[in-house]
Amino acid sequence: MTSPGDDPPVHLDDLTQAERDIVTHLRDHGLAIDFDALALVSNVHRAAAVLRRHLEQHVLDPERLSWTAFTVLWVLWVWGEMETRHLAAEANVAKGTLSGVLDTLEQRGLVARRRRTSDRRLVTAQLTDEGRTLITALFPRFNAEEQRVARLLTGRQRRIMTDGLRGIVRGLAPSADDER
Repeated sequence: MTSPGDDPPVHLDDLTQAERDIVTHLRDHGLAIDFDALALVSNVHRAAAVLRRHLEQHVLDPERLSWTAFTVLWVLWVWGEMETRHLAAEANVAKGTLSGVLDTLEQRGLVARRRRTSDRRLVTAQLTDEGRTLITALFPRFNAEEQRVARLLTGRQRRIMTDGLRGIVRGLAPSADDER
């Protein structure tokens, strides 16, 4: 039950109607909009939020891991030890956020940090044996949920969506020139 001022829940069956309501509202206010662009961005955002929460609930929460902590473990598992500034970029988090996540992972014995001897300002992070054991056991369960999600679409739909999302990422990702 909602109280006055609460947003009513949007049920999955109502998504298309909600989009129509938004278009009507914007047109009633004299705003010319590109419905296709609105629908695309809104649904990418909705899908990402639903996917993230689903994977957190079904895979990560039982291991007491946040999405960001899992991402950090994944990056270190795949690419190995790295400077924290590069790890933050790969995990797509702010350096301050990474610091807190690394504190938690380090307290749990999953990650170790060390200062570079050549430049004490630089800090690297790496998985511990416990961290490697956890991510090695956890990732197959994570991937099983990814497969479950992927099966909601046909093979053709998956390929089209994957190509389209890659296009968005490539078009919006900062270039090496932007980072200088």
